Amino acid sequence: MVVYKAEHSRLKLSATPGAQQVPDKDFPHVGTEGEGGGASSPAPQKMQFFGRLVNTLSSVTNMFSNPFRVKEVSVADYILSVRVQEEGQLILFQNTSNRTWDCILVNPRNSQSGFRLFQLDTEADALVNFQQYSSQLPPFYESSSHILHTEVLQQLTDLIRSHPSWSVAHLAVELGIRECFHHSRIISCANSTENEEGCTPLHLACRKGDGEILVELVQYCHAQMDVTDNNGETAFHYAVQGDNSHVLQLLGKNASAGLNQMNNQGQTPLHLACQMGKQEMVRVLLLCNARCNILGPGGYPIHTAMKFSQKGCAEMIISMDSNQIHSKDPRYGASPLHWAKNAEMARMLLKRGCDVNGTSSAGNSALHVAVMRERHDCVMVLLTYGANANAHGEHGNTPLHLAMSTPSPWTAGLAYASGGRVSPFRALRGTLHSAILRIAEYGGPTFSTGGKGKERVPKYTELLLAPPWSVPTASPGPRKLLCRVSTPWRVVTRKSLLTLLRTIGADCRFPLLQAAPTEPGCAPVHHPFSLERSQPPPISLSDLELQDLMHISRARKPTFILSSMRDEKRTHDHLLCLDGGGVKGLIIIQLLIAIEKASGVATKDLFDWVAGTSTGGILALAILHSKSMAYMRGVYFRMKDEVFRGSRPYESGPLEEFLKREFGEHTKMTDIKKPKVMLTGTLSDRQPAELHLFRNYDAPETVREPRFNQNINLKPLTQPSEQLVWRAARSSGAAPTYFRPNGRFLDGGLLANNPTLDAMTEIHEYNQDMIRKGQSNKVKKLSIVVSLGTGRSPQVPVTCVDVFRPSNPWELAKTVFGAKELGKMVVDCCTDPDGRAVDRARAWCEMVGIQYFRLNPQLGTDIMLDEVSDTVLVNALWETEVYIYEHREQFQKLIQLLLSP
Repeated sequence: MVVYKAEHSRLKLSATPGAQQVPDKDFPHVGTEGEGGGASSPAPQKMQFFGRLVNTLSSVTNMFSNPFRVKEVSVADYILSVRVQEEGQLILFQNTSNRTWDCILVNPRNSQSGFRLFQLDTEADALVNFQQYSSQLPPFYESSSHILHTEVLQQLTDLIRSHPSWSVAHLAVELGIRECFHHSRIISCANSTENEEGCTPLHLACRKGDGEILVELVQYCHAQMDVTDNNGETAFHYAVQGDNSHVLQLLGKNASAGLNQMNNQGQTPLHLACQMGKQEMVRVLLLCNARCNILGPGGYPIHTAMKFSQKGCAEMIISMDSNQIHSKDPRYGASPLHWAKNAEMARMLLKRGCDVNGTSSAGNSALHVAVMRERHDCVMVLLTYGANANAHGEHGNTPLHLAMSTPSPWTAGLAYASGGRVSPFRALRGTLHSAILRIAEYGGPTFSTGGKGKERVPKYTELLLAPPWSVPTASPGPRKLLCRVSTPWRVVTRKSLLTLLRTIGADCRFPLLQAAPTEPGCAPVHHPFSLERSQPPPISLSDLELQDLMHISRARKPTFILSSMRDEKRTHDHLLCLDGGGVKGLIIIQLLIAIEKASGVATKDLFDWVAGTSTGGILALAILHSKSMAYMRGVYFRMKDEVFRGSRPYESGPLEEFLKREFGEHTKMTDIKKPKVMLTGTLSDRQPAELHLFRNYDAPETVREPRFNQNINLKPLTQPSEQLVWRAARSSGAAPTYFRPNGRFLDGGLLANNPTLDAMTEIHEYNQDMIRKGQSNKVKKLSIVVSLGTGRSPQVPVTCVDVFRPSNPWELAKTVFGAKELGKMVVDCCTDPDGRAVDRARAWCEMVGIQYFRLNPQLGTDIMLDEVSDTVLVNALWETEVYIYEHREQFQKLIQLLLSP
């Protein structure tokens, strides 16, 4: 005989998420993160469908054959049946006609009618179930008339059978009838625990999210809120797992230790809410004074929010306690930033002041972790907020060491372009060895360097191992490593690398092994130029530590700069010109960083005049305000995501807010006098338009005739002493179709995208004005002009620029296409900063004896002014680094001239 047992999956208590132990492999320092989830295969989906169909048919069959189906009956039908047992309103009959044992609940309000609760075939089963019903049902039919309905009784009896360890209070919570909680027996069981999970009725009410029942339990039945279940979880844990934040609010009205109590896994309700990403629950918990500083095995709640990438939860915690961004987890000593798994989470912390270079117990920064985990978006954000790419972490590794050990060349290129360098203080078991072996064995990262095939391999290594470099004796040199690469097809690469190592200054005199002879004819070659630092004059090295030498090399500057960064000892002026190009200003920044590193002097102190257009104008102002180029590189990467949102033309608000934030809302152009700065703008309130220069000095007076007669309808121009810096930058960068005009000003690139000639003209007029005013002693001859571009786009063929009157649809299409190409060509010709503009500037300089340097790397692809792809921009920075290295002799000459008094 098969006895039916109803299953109610919706009433089954599931294991709590908090009860799951989070695997250590999710921590960013150890293990490997797995990718969870995936689409189900077709076969299991078909099996699930047939399974559900079978269950549905079974349920329909059981509805009519279920021996525990509650049915309304007449008591008169059982007059001839034998009463086996009777308890209160419950009677067990032996139905002789059907040979069954029937349990009847007589209606307390009508003794002639009742409900058959079961009809079983064996007396033993009938007696067991009768005893169970008779002990649990009375409080319900005695306290509420709502029980006396077939559907309610069916639910109640199913609960009794499904959960035999539940008390009447547990059953009342699940049934949800408020009147029942006024029965004395249910009140007495308000704090009882069941055997399945050890939960109380209050736990069930919180999980169910029934606020009315919770109020009855707490206020009328005096249920305790700090009782824990078998997993150590309080009612607050259960409320968090529910869907009704109002229940959590009701619990929080009464002070209870359960609010901050940890379960067996070391999670408080706040930890659990952060793990599940329930922002509203986090908000309510914090309003109820849940503590953010309770340390569990996995850290503070902020660490949990970061681990599961729950941004909203993390933001609420930080807004409640800002110090949480500096908290350290107990196992790894890692800050929340170490746990950031995407750019959004990292950016959120950094905007709130999290230390970007903070280290864990092992000495690793968040950048180390992001590089190890190949979280490219995190790497980008960390670097743009000033993460140190040369910081030494665990085992002395820098982020560049770690990037070289990853399969992603993009990460290594980004780290290098952001200032990461191969450190001579790291034993050669690190980057140098791994780089050489990896490149020799596998070809290494393949960045576009202008070469093809194997030409890329030595170029990449040559750039990584930028001189000066000597191989320490503590470990085998790179030449020894290359000897391990012995297969015939690698001979060419190995020889190339051996030659390369000698070229860049690797000292071949060190023995390959201890007491081994050196290779004859292998003398060290010291490269004359390093992009890291210019070499100071020789000094005594006796009794000096390595760190002392570093300090001295960084502190030693030319004497005329040491005495005064801006004095009269320099007899000639230097001019710096910066092209326009939108976000491609990153290329200018990279070039300026190289110049600063090689000279050891800030850009502001190398030049007397700085001219800029559009993005070049913004950078000119940054130089004027002593902002480091490394900082501006990070600012540009952040700015592009803020400014270039939506479609063109972009909203001006984000750009203006960015400029105010960087230069001040009330700062005037003349607040800082040196160096002299000029920004180009286009006056568009007249026809033809005119070039205007925003200056931090008074405009020179000219004696030549004006181009046009004075027009009283044109408004006078604002004087430099009244001109706001951010407005000048905004006006110079008001590129048509990208941003709306700033008043009457459009982008200066329309008339002077390369401002070199206009700047030289301005300097000449300024000097002539000084001579006329009798101040010829203050006039200095221009001796150096440095022009920096934003990258040269590759030249591509154009098929058609013909515009004509079409006579058929095919010709119409050709005309439209030709007009489009022609329009693009006209714009490009008007704003081209290279070509004849550079030739004219170079010829002018050569005629008057001025040293002219034009630095503008060739790009592999055309980059738009509003490019936001990190991959594209990082590749442009890499191409710039390659350009700098390939033109190192030109850089060397430039640095020597700039540092000459």
